[in-house]
Amino acid sequence: MKELPPNQLDPKIKAVWRISDAVVLTIIFVCIGLVGFIAFLASEDTRFWSLPYCIVCIVLYVVLMVLFMTVVTPVRYARWRYELSHDFLDIANGILWRKRFIVPFIRVQNTDTKQGPILRAFGLASVTVSTAAGSLEIPGLSAEEADQVRDKAAELARIAKEDV
Repeated sequence: MKELPPNQLDPKIKAVWRISDAVVLTIIFVCIGLVGFIAFLASEDTRFWSLPYCIVCIVLYVVLMVLFMTVVTPVRYARWRYELSHDFLDIANGILWRKRFIVPFIRVQNTDTKQGPILRAFGLASVTVSTAAGSLEIPGLSAEEADQVRDKAAELARIAKEDV
């Protein structure tokens, strides 16, 4: 297998991923926990299972939160790599299932950058490269680097199309 691409994301993306993961986990477990809480309030008959259900939900929430904050995020960061060569964009990522995308610039139709409120707060942006088959995103680059990557990808796509 080919060597991994050399470029990594900005280290500040780890904080963004931690915040996003915490928000998603909290929303999921609040919704799941409401089922047990409503059952607890509903009647005396449901109280025998609703309290242990809520305790299990809280324990599972804490375990998943610790796991995502201390293990998943650093591994995700370490495995996220990209490279722009003259002919293609190479992206490698994945925690358990490794994915490798190599997109020839002749296939690129559009490149753009985007920033959500959390990325903007950390001075980061994402670069999206679109083809007819779909889009690939490079998340968590500094805003300046994202603009440079976007412009370079657009220029390489233009040059590749002129060479045909």
